[in-house]
Amino acid sequence: MTDQAFLQVVSGVRRGLNVPLRGGAPLVIGRKRGDLILDDPLVSGAHCRILPKVEGFLLQDLGSTNGTMVDGKMVREAMLRPGAEITIGSSRMILYVGEDPRERLDTASRATPAQLEIAWLLDEELVEVRSAASQSRGRADVISQDLRLPPGLNAVVEVVAGQDAGKVFRFSRGNVQVGRRQGEVPLTDVEVSRHHAVIEVFGREMIFLRDLGSTNGTYHNGRRIQVSKLQSGDTIGCGKTIMRLQVSR
Repeated sequence: MTDQAFLQVVSGVRRGLNVPLRGGAPLVIGRKRGDLILDDPLVSGAHCRILPKVEGFLLQDLGSTNGTMVDGKMVREAMLRPGAEITIGSSRMILYVGEDPRERLDTASRATPAQLEIAWLLDEELVEVRSAASQSRGRADVISQDLRLPPGLNAVVEVVAGQDAGKVFRFSRGNVQVGRRQGEVPLTDVEVSRHHAVIEVFGREMIFLRDLGSTNGTYHNGRRIQVSKLQSGDTIGCGKTIMRLQVSR
């Protein structure tokens, strides 16, 4: 395949990075080894690879623990269309074909302040575009700005213990923030930080809980975590509050 192509990381630990797919060489993505390193405990050492083919690009999962999703579906192998969305751990990336990343800088310069911190990996150099507003942003900005709830999926968190017990919060988007009187799950618990944690729903089998640098920590089924993969029925602990996640179609 001769068209130039690149992956753009749109959320997760390397958000804003553009990675060229070069010539006929495969691109390996992993936590410990590969061409694109994602420092995320949900990503396996060598997680997946993308192979250039005559008809396009072929993604192959390399036996990862938590799996690889393409356009919301768990796959072992899949041909990637231009614009395909790949989810690996808590990171999402988009495949662009036939575009020069440098031509996208004009678009970035017109973006909102929350979108203006963009890093482009162009061959050997890294070019950063920042707004003045981005210098003062807090931990909450690691949240994906535009994550939609997958079609047909319903998700709620119910507070089962704590001073907000009995409250139910329904997800209207794919990423919801938990905080003290902040976000989509506002809690009155004084031991909850203002920007405490975020729940990100990429698919029924790809739901992640991330701590946002909270003071008292975030717990998944009683275990303190930085990032963890959730299932329907799991409990989430923030401060003295315990919530249960329920996901259905």
